Amino acid sequence: MPLFRSEEMTLCQLFLQSEAAYACVAELGELGLAQFRDLNPDVSAFQRKFVNEVRRCDEMERKLRYLEKEIKRDDIPILDTGENPEAPQPREMIDLEAAFEKLENELREVNQNSEALKKNFLELSELKHILRKTQTFFDERESLMETESMTRALIPEDVTSRQVVAPHNLGFVAGVILRERLPAFERMLWRACRGNVFLRQAEIDAALEDPVTGDQVYKSVFIIFFQGDQLKTRVKKICEGFRATLYPCPETPAERREMAIGVMTRIEDLNTVLGQTQDHRHRVLVAAAKNIKNWFVKVRKIKSIYHTLNLFNLDVTQKCLIAECWIPVTDMETIQMSLRRGTERSGSSVPPILNRMMTREVPPTYNRTNKFTAGFQNLVDAYGVATYREVNPASFTIVSFPFLFSMMFGDAGHGLLMTLFALWMVIKEKPLAAKKIQSEIWVICFAGRYIMLLMGVFSIYAGFIYNDVFSKGVNIFGSGYKVNLTDEELKHHHSAMLVPDEANGHYRQTPYPFGVDPIWMMAENKIPYLNAYKMKISIIFGVVHMGFGVILGIWNHRYFGRSMNILVEFIPQIIFLVFLFGYLCILMFIKWTKYYAGAEDQTLTPGCAPSILITFIGMVLFKYDTVPLDGCDNYMYPGQVTLQKVMIIVAVLVVPILLFGKPILFKIEMNKSKNHAALHNQNGTAEGEDVEVAGVPQTDGHEGGDEPHEFSDVMIHQAIHTIEYVLGSVSHTASYLRLWALSLAHSQLSEVLWLMVLRKGLMFQDWYGGVLLYFIFAAWAALTVSILVLMEGLSAFLHTLRLHWVEFQSKFYAGAGYLFVPFSFENIMEVQPGEE
Repeated sequence: MPLFRSEEMTLCQLFLQSEAAYACVAELGELGLAQFRDLNPDVSAFQRKFVNEVRRCDEMERKLRYLEKEIKRDDIPILDTGENPEAPQPREMIDLEAAFEKLENELREVNQNSEALKKNFLELSELKHILRKTQTFFDERESLMETESMTRALIPEDVTSRQVVAPHNLGFVAGVILRERLPAFERMLWRACRGNVFLRQAEIDAALEDPVTGDQVYKSVFIIFFQGDQLKTRVKKICEGFRATLYPCPETPAERREMAIGVMTRIEDLNTVLGQTQDHRHRVLVAAAKNIKNWFVKVRKIKSIYHTLNLFNLDVTQKCLIAECWIPVTDMETIQMSLRRGTERSGSSVPPILNRMMTREVPPTYNRTNKFTAGFQNLVDAYGVATYREVNPASFTIVSFPFLFSMMFGDAGHGLLMTLFALWMVIKEKPLAAKKIQSEIWVICFAGRYIMLLMGVFSIYAGFIYNDVFSKGVNIFGSGYKVNLTDEELKHHHSAMLVPDEANGHYRQTPYPFGVDPIWMMAENKIPYLNAYKMKISIIFGVVHMGFGVILGIWNHRYFGRSMNILVEFIPQIIFLVFLFGYLCILMFIKWTKYYAGAEDQTLTPGCAPSILITFIGMVLFKYDTVPLDGCDNYMYPGQVTLQKVMIIVAVLVVPILLFGKPILFKIEMNKSKNHAALHNQNGTAEGEDVEVAGVPQTDGHEGGDEPHEFSDVMIHQAIHTIEYVLGSVSHTASYLRLWALSLAHSQLSEVLWLMVLRKGLMFQDWYGGVLLYFIFAAWAALTVSILVLMEGLSAFLHTLRLHWVEFQSKFYAGAGYLFVPFSFENIMEVQPGEE
């Protein structure tokens, strides 16, 4: 059974000729079945043999990321054909480097030219707007009086009285500034020049492109009139401080008109050149977009190969590379064939050598999975990777996980919604996987699509068992009950008891074929009945689940050669569990089958059925009722008291066996080892002979060499284990009551949504009832999906996960291993380019 236990692994030593090493490692990367060990742990990454090749790959990746950024900036689609090109030969690295260098240089040159052209275009566009706006300023006809008044405002009165200043004596500067800086610019001019300047401004309607960032910016044209070199210097400094751009503006209209014509001509020429530059850049990027995915794959494969080769060791001749790797035993032949293919591709005549090595090191854990079982294996590994070759609970989790989930999420309608969503992901898994959606929630849901599918299917099954479909019962086969009351009896009674007695005719004596009878959905005592039913089956399935976990421990004990642990650990554990909680489950079945309505013997009627809880408490405390109820019997079967006392005594007596059994056996083994070592020393040993130090029993593969070697350590460890198991058996059994509690909460929430939301919409009789029902149904559907399916589903999922991790796996699963991480191109390619 592939999932029952992890693959058998072996440590191998690999000898490769230097010329063939690259091709052989490339073949192993395609295969993905070898985990290499670092044979140079004390050598820094900068001192390894192939560090220069890794750096070259890093540089190629940098260039590819630059190309990818430029392609995405232009919104050019990147072609992804799904191809998986082979790892290039080492000599092809030079061609790839030359191609990437040429592309990068060409693209950088085009970008620099384009930026320079855009900057020139921006300057000409701003100058064009300045010439247009300033022409408007100069074309305003002002009277001589206005000119003189403006002159007086700029020149002191004593000067004005001595000479008449003409308008052409005023100097001016023109430029553009960002629109948001204009108010502060105007205030600074007024304050710095003390009101001795005249500012006119006009907004540029069209947005201008920033040549550096590519953003659209809005600017305004301004012209400042002043008189004197001192003010001119001050104005220019303020313009420089606000990063305003100044442009030359002729004083005469003819010169301005001539300059405007020249500017328009240059702008047209620049537009032509810019268009050609952008077309060339676009062609380069489109050509690169067709191959960039394959280029990324090739470079990453080359880099991973050289990174792996850096883990190898060189022999003294510098002609052979030595590697150590963990590989599955069943794939030895496949790996040898791939090594032979690599040797043939490299043209080497020396075949590679693959030798198995003997080691006491614990191998990694490798569980083969497919797209269906991978999700369940991830749930188990999240708790802890299985110790090498111990029983893997993933195969049993495939059934138990969705089943326990469905017991808490038991609604056929909600299960159908979950099933449809999961089925859509399963059917569309290839196109959905190709989209590579990076949302964390989506990645988790998509990875667990088969888990969700099984959870939904099992929930539909549990929903029909509970007869619960969107909180409503369905009557498929016809109820086993019938109302056999007259109209007069119904008038005088608010409610009536339907007793399943053949004499009164309320029961057809044929049970409902599948699940709960739909009559219970209308009964006033529906909740007490379903509570008792769900509580009991929760305990039953919990005890079965934990007992199965204890039984699985036998396979671990037998495989790792710990046969005595079956006597001192497994048998006491199973006796303690069965004699207490297994017996509790048997009492439930006895009560279900022995007591029934309409029994001829009064002691077998439901009123005489003893309470299971009271019976179990009395069994543990050795307290029994001696006075029975009238016409009833205190006990379910003859000899019940004697049997219960024997079971309690036996359950208590196995606890010391569980506590002291393993330490005593350990002590006996230690004494035998010491005696053997003493006898061996008396007989003498040959000079130079290796003597194995006795006194420490050989550890098995399960413990990985971590078994405590001191008796006190073993005793403390076993005491903790015993206390944990004994107390855990009680607490874990009670923990399975969450199956009943969450099922009750889910059904009640579903019923509240029906009564408080959808039922209100169905009560309207007029024409507007249909309109209101449309919106009310939308609200009910939204609340159902968000609360009952998503939130309640997540809650049930987490509780199911806890039941498996704590209550089930703790009975047999150590989870102290480490994962097998092979050198695989497939795993390396899963990382998105540029995410390193």
